[in-house]
Amino acid sequence: MDTIEIQRVVEIEDDNWWYRERREIVARELRRTGATGRAVDIGAAGGGNTRVLLDHGWKATAVDNTEAAVDLCLSQGLDACYADARFLPLPSAEFDLALALNVLEHIEDDAAAAAEIARVLRPGGAVLVSVPCDMRLWSTHDVALGRVRRYTRASLAETLTDAGLVVDRIWSWNVLVRPFVRLRRHRIAHCEDMAHLHPALNESLSLLASLERRLPLKSWPGVSLFARAYQPAE
Repeated sequence: MDTIEIQRVVEIEDDNWWYRERREIVARELRRTGATGRAVDIGAAGGGNTRVLLDHGWKATAVDNTEAAVDLCLSQGLDACYADARFLPLPSAEFDLALALNVLEHIEDDAAAAAEIARVLRPGGAVLVSVPCDMRLWSTHDVALGRVRRYTRASLAETLTDAGLVVDRIWSWNVLVRPFVRLRRHRIAHCEDMAHLHPALNESLSLLASLERRLPLKSWPGVSLFARAYQPAE
């Protein structure tokens, strides 16, 4: 993610439905985890998810491969460092939790990044991953965001298990908006997803996301995939 894109994220992430809902998913997973400990937020960008970790009692470190993102995190008082996800300057078996939200799809060698996540997790430590799914949704939006792939459930599971992690769950996200997304991205020749949404549209999408939480749709095709995996206990 380049400096301009990070600035856009920071401008919209407090109010934008997509970022709000993703933070809610992170918060829900943290509540399920119960205990707190040390966490690393890989690909932290503006630090929104790092703040969620802190709000839930975790000691969190933000990591990003863009200096502007690291500077922004530091300016907010967050612990942050500059690093490539494939070469984390972090000790082995030190973290109880890792976040890698919309990170792996930007990395050609995603296997190396997954291996680094496994390396820094202590035995029993968990990772929460999100990625875009289904190459049938590939569009100029993906190109504009610097993605190199979209995943299937099988390819995401393989990436994590090949790194030595045990996949606990994989589920779909943004199932209800998939038809709209597929139509919009194949009709529009440039990326508009990061633009400010009209408040009415933003609220409508937020309501759809809230409805999706209450429906048994996690196995249906969506726009994104979430996965939770863990480092086997010794």
